[in-house]
Amino acid sequence: MYGHHVHQAVIDHQEKESGITIHYVDEQYDHGDIIFQAKCPVLESDTADSLAGRIHQLEHQHYPAVIEQLLQSPPEVNGNQIPNS
Repeated sequence: MYGHHVHQAVIDHQEKESGITIHYVDEQYDHGDIIFQAKCPVLESDTADSLAGRIHQLEHQHYPAVIEQLLQSPPEVNGNQIPNS
């Protein structure tokens, strides 16, 4: 599940929080080791679009910082594996 469907499912299941996970990419979808996570509240008045807006704010805030950190201190790679930090 992705995009608008994820945000609507969060609302439909009356979750209290949603968020982002930045992870390494591997051969499986949404599977790599987690680098960073951030969350935001799900409001009673939320629509899928309003929740998506807050999720996008988290992405815009955190992705550049995480990428900068990885560029400044690259992880050690052993073959095609990155050891857990």
